[in-house]
Amino acid sequence: MKIKIINRSKHPLPQYQTAQSAGMDLYANIEHPCTLQPLERALIPTGLFIELPAGYEAQIRPRSGLAIKNGITVLNAPGTIDADYRGEIGVVIINLSKDEFTINDGDRIAQMVIAQHEIAVWQEVTEMTETDRGHGGFGSTSK
Repeated sequence: MKIKIINRSKHPLPQYQTAQSAGMDLYANIEHPCTLQPLERALIPTGLFIELPAGYEAQIRPRSGLAIKNGITVLNAPGTIDADYRGEIGVVIINLSKDEFTINDGDRIAQMVIAQHEIAVWQEVTEMTETDRGHGGFGSTSK
């Protein structure tokens, strides 16, 4: 699949690191370091603009290494970039650790996954098919 991209950053295009990778790393594109205090969040620009085909989205997800080593994650994970969005990709980063964390220009801050999706058409009804689970909520499938 080919996707149009404009790169206004100083960094390489997102790329898969291995043949079986689902996500591509996104890089911070910032003029000055951004230090996040515990529980502080920031919108980090990437300098990237994409044109997805209809029926696709780009999902912005945390990087597992940043999460486990530093407590840094994507706040609205996964963030969604719709096919009709043409603005710059920004990543909402939050520091969930007890220590401050500094993001520098060029740091890998998140990963992006391109995913196909369906468009739902609601069919309003008065009853639904019964299942074994029925109305069971959180934890109802545990035995």
